[in-house]
Amino acid sequence: MFLESLISTGKIEMICGCMFSGKTEELIRRVKYASRNGICTQVFKPEIDNRYHKHRIVSHNLNSLESISLLHSEQILDHSKNNSIIAIDEAQFFDENLIEVCKHLASQNKRVILAALDMDYRGRPFGFIPALLAVANLVTRLNAICDSCGNSATHTFKKTESQKLIEIGQSDIYEARCKACFERGMKKSLD
Repeated sequence: MFLESLISTGKIEMICGCMFSGKTEELIRRVKYASRNGICTQVFKPEIDNRYHKHRIVSHNLNSLESISLLHSEQILDHSKNNSIIAIDEAQFFDENLIEVCKHLASQNKRVILAALDMDYRGRPFGFIPALLAVANLVTRLNAICDSCGNSATHTFKKTESQKLIEIGQSDIYEARCKACFERGMKKSLD
């Protein structure tokens, strides 16, 4: 009965938050737990995210899992047939069709677990992620620790002057900030 609840009927779970909040770490934890209990899982990530490894998802504290790197979200369907749990890291870097892909997988009684940034470095909703959050059955929002003051961080602050919306990086480009420190930093960058 307990193992059935790990799979149960199809559902979509979102793990979201700012950078350095532990989204990938939580995704890895859920997948490893299911795998230890004999549930077939498959992990995916967008091809664009090659920060640590081309074919593994890797958390900032270097925990990792084997994954399939894909260019388009529809390709997930080709690799998901024999798996009960589908895990998708860095979902914000996939295309908007990911919403329909996740709904389709859930309709096939699969558990879909996604990790994604909910806001971009400007503090705005990240692309189609709000629509994905709206169809999710479960949303887990994680916070980081503000790099400026040590309070709870909900925002990703870009330390460089680059205005590129999608710029793959780590602490060399980004840091976690609480709302107050984020707003102060944004005001300084506009001055």
